[in-house]
Amino acid sequence: MAQKQTKLELTWIGKENRPKLEPRILIGDAGRSYHAASRVSENDLFDNRLIFGDNLLALRALEQEFTGRIKCIFIDPPYNTGSAFAEYDDGVEHSLWLSLMRDRLELLRRLMTPDGSLWTSLDDSEAHYFKVLCDEVFGRECFIADICWKKRDGAPNDRKIGTTYDHILVYGRQRTGTSKKTDAEESFNLMERTEKADSQYQSYEEPFGCDPRGPFRKVDSTGNAKGGRYVESLFYPVTNPFTGQQVFPRKGRCWVYHKDEMERMIADRRFFWGKDGKATTPMRKLFKSEAKPGMTAPTIWDDVGLNQHAARELELIFGEKAFFETPKPEGLLKRVVQIASNPGDIVLDSFAGSGTTGAVAHKMGRRWIMVELGEHCHTHIIPRLKKVIDGEDKGGITDAVGWKGGGGFRYYRLGASLIVEDEWGNPVINPEFNAAMLAEAMCKIEGFTFEPNTDIYWQHGRSTEADFIYVTTQTLTRQMLTKLSDEVGPNRSLLICCSAFRCDVDGFENLTVKKIPKAVLKKCEWGHDDYSLEIKNLPAPPAAPPEEAALFESGLSSDNAERTGRGNTRKPTRKFGKGKNDGPALFDMGTTGAKGGR
Repeated sequence: MAQKQTKLELTWIGKENRPKLEPRILIGDAGRSYHAASRVSENDLFDNRLIFGDNLLALRALEQEFTGRIKCIFIDPPYNTGSAFAEYDDGVEHSLWLSLMRDRLELLRRLMTPDGSLWTSLDDSEAHYFKVLCDEVFGRECFIADICWKKRDGAPNDRKIGTTYDHILVYGRQRTGTSKKTDAEESFNLMERTEKADSQYQSYEEPFGCDPRGPFRKVDSTGNAKGGRYVESLFYPVTNPFTGQQVFPRKGRCWVYHKDEMERMIADRRFFWGKDGKATTPMRKLFKSEAKPGMTAPTIWDDVGLNQHAARELELIFGEKAFFETPKPEGLLKRVVQIASNPGDIVLDSFAGSGTTGAVAHKMGRRWIMVELGEHCHTHIIPRLKKVIDGEDKGGITDAVGWKGGGGFRYYRLGASLIVEDEWGNPVINPEFNAAMLAEAMCKIEGFTFEPNTDIYWQHGRSTEADFIYVTTQTLTRQMLTKLSDEVGPNRSLLICCSAFRCDVDGFENLTVKKIPKAVLKKCEWGHDDYSLEIKNLPAPPAAPPEEAALFESGLSSDNAERTGRGNTRKPTRKFGKGKNDGPALFDMGTTGAKGGR
């Protein structure tokens, strides 16, 4: 009997449990959207998005439109558990966090371009678990680097060994063929040259003066010839052009260039023989003018700003000390965005925090999407972005990139759940949904692109050039379905989502008819509005054994029961129907000959 194949993976309590996420619609709010009064340049970008709501639901809402389109993702996920996990053992604590992050990572991966990359900032609390989790979601071969970012100058005094660095784990979306690099790394830009790197290039005096080609740095022209590395063809004499003396590589060394190449470079004055020209081993000149425009990024970043610099940047913007515990400096995000994307690419941050990612991406000419659930989305992120757009943000990377203002963003909030319960506990369509909202929601649930046709009332969306969807809350009769079938024709197909129908629908070959909400009840977790990493939204701890539970509950007041979640946890139902004005039916077809019945 063949043994079942297994794989190396990280396991945890509840790993098999996956949420059935509802693909919510996004509702724009012109009052909170913002754009510059006039164009500053031809490169101004206005289609950026700021989304208010739970980030897991927001990622699901973005999935249909943005799958395969996000070039760079930077996230700084919180670990907001503190002492709130007192009722859990350590294994359950980490399990909950891993489940919440796994669900997000899988969505983020689907949103990335084939050469896209994910950059995740974490401290030591979860970085190593997260690395193994990412190996499973992305594939171990898609790991690029673990970057150490220096976040503070000195170690904290409350520990014998205090951490001064955070991890930034970098993953690519995929690796093609037998390449040793991910597609993301192949597309990365070189890191911008640093002042420290440029300081290595200097002008040196030589017997003929300074080289007119400008500053250079000196590189050894010999290589190690020990331990079997000796190559006979690389051991030969060369002539010092200033003294005429023949020189050989030092003992245990050999030249790194073949003889003809060496002689060509000597004739072109590509070697430095010392100020007086009497050196016995020449040094290769690497001219700054011929150097690459960037440099390979190291995995230790101690030159992009600290937490305290980020706090100061926010203080300059808001005029008061920001309440964010670990804000990221704009210099850090500038390096990430510069390496991982190009102007016009989309940068995503689904844990927006203080809005640094969007602010930096905006200044650098990238499109951006940010998601934030906290009220600081309105009190801090929007005011910050307005200052960026108006050119009033003078801090951060503004001077470094020459930012003058311009562009804009659109504000969205997550729509409510499509299905709620009436006062009798029956699932019904949410009365908050108008006709367009209902059609858009059904398009997302059924996998159609929401694209209403103003001339043809039954084309609310399409999946192909010949497959459409029509959504209505009417009860359809045979006469109505016959008319629809005739208009659709034999070369097209139509999915109809309606409240009810009064005939056998199997006879219409070009129509598929579904009742709503019945047809979609099992597709999603309806009414679940918050999947955030806040502890108050996590699942209840495992129930204690009956005899143990009795000991605790015997002295538990009703007030305590409510706080600990051991009372009645049934979610209150939305009350409507009886005694409520149902309003007009949605998407009434009107007269049978009406066009644009929406």
